Amino acid sequence: MGRHQQRPLRRSLVLATVAFITLSALVIGLVSVFSLQSILLNRIDRQLVEAGARAAASVGQHAPDSTDGPDFIGSLGQSIGTLGAVSVDGTVVAGAYLDRNLNSPYLDNQQLAALQAGDIGTHPTSISLGTSLGNYRVVAVPLDQHVAIIVGLPLADIEATISELILVVAIVALGALVLSGAGAYGLVRLTLRPLERVTAAATTVSTMTLDRGDVALAVRVPDDDTDPHTEVGRVGLAINRMLEHVSNALQARQSSEDKVRRFVSDASHELRTPLASIRGYAELTRMSGETIPDDTSYALGRIESESRRMTDIVEDLLLLARLDEGRQLDDAAVELSGLVEDAVSDARAAAGDHEWRVVVPEHPVTVRGDQGRLFQVIVNLLANARVHTPAGTTVVTELSDAGAEHAVITVTDDGPGIDPDAIDTVFERFVRGDSSRARTTGSTGLGLAIVQGVIAAHGGESSVTSEPGETIFRISLPLAR
Repeated sequence: MGRHQQRPLRRSLVLATVAFITLSALVIGLVSVFSLQSILLNRIDRQLVEAGARAAASVGQHAPDSTDGPDFIGSLGQSIGTLGAVSVDGTVVAGAYLDRNLNSPYLDNQQLAALQAGDIGTHPTSISLGTSLGNYRVVAVPLDQHVAIIVGLPLADIEATISELILVVAIVALGALVLSGAGAYGLVRLTLRPLERVTAAATTVSTMTLDRGDVALAVRVPDDDTDPHTEVGRVGLAINRMLEHVSNALQARQSSEDKVRRFVSDASHELRTPLASIRGYAELTRMSGETIPDDTSYALGRIESESRRMTDIVEDLLLLARLDEGRQLDDAAVELSGLVEDAVSDARAAAGDHEWRVVVPEHPVTVRGDQGRLFQVIVNLLANARVHTPAGTTVVTELSDAGAEHAVITVTDDGPGIDPDAIDTVFERFVRGDSSRARTTGSTGLGLAIVQGVIAAHGGESSVTSEPGETIFRISLPLAR
């Protein structure tokens, strides 16, 4: 896992809780085992001292030599398994133990060697006497300067008790681990439910379209999850405050946009009449029959040309304003094949220096919509290709009904392409083609914005892809059912 990779909070809390409980159970288990082991060793050490005292008392004043055996292990009070041995001048010479039949089998040479190697003194110590006898706790009881007796008690019972305790601790720890994991998961899930509701509210807002249109931002974190006395509540309260500020900002933005739209719509309406008058008076002056100086005639021609251009801009702005207001377009059956062919024919007449091609299917392709506006969309796409490409460019307009669900119109040219830095903004208003696409006439920067607005009003989509030598504008419209 990378250093900066984060685990989900729920998993982290569950893992931390289980790890803490596991560590606690491990510590408690180890402390219990070592404590019980210490207690049992202290108890057997006391028993060992008592056994040594009994053995020394049974020997009396007669210290055994190298020829004597450890008969003292059979003295009164010694327990089953008691071990006895004789050490003369530090050498273990004989040894035996008390079996369950109260017999005293002698130790073999390996067991005597183990006693010899154990460096047994007056303080109890543990040694191993092999698999047959196991581990013993032994102590040396000096009788004189040369002779000592060694007494030992088996550790088998202690070891069995410790093993059972370890097994019990392991089972209990495993059960606690499972229960704690399930409990921690349930508790964490219950505790984080308010945070999940806060997240759900934030996710709902993140999926909303907030960049345009009248947005009613009514989503809020529930009041139960905005308690300022809890951590999650403070987060929920902060999100609600943020959403309130965002809602106010969206309302202010929408109010500003509405004012702009009303101004554009009103101004467009008001400008249509004076523009028509300017154009009419200019034409009337030219048609008066009187001799007009050349410079005056040229000025009148420019007035007519610019008034027509301004009229086109006003009409485009008025159309965009109506689209922004959500006004319904005509809803009628529109056959696109003839519409595309007519638009290409008009473009061929307007720009004979381009090569215009059209590809339409043999069968009718029908959509529901406004025929005039759809024709304007195709004309704008063709005008865009004509304006922003040099003479000799091939422009191919193709209509298809892909998948029998949508009608698709593509306008492809083999011109220089669109600047990659500008391709994401070509459908925005007043955005003109980059200087890399040669322009021979003026452009208002509204044509493609109208294309996107009209197609969106028909429930369709518009897009563009471009590279040097191939630029493709694509529009998609739902087929009539």
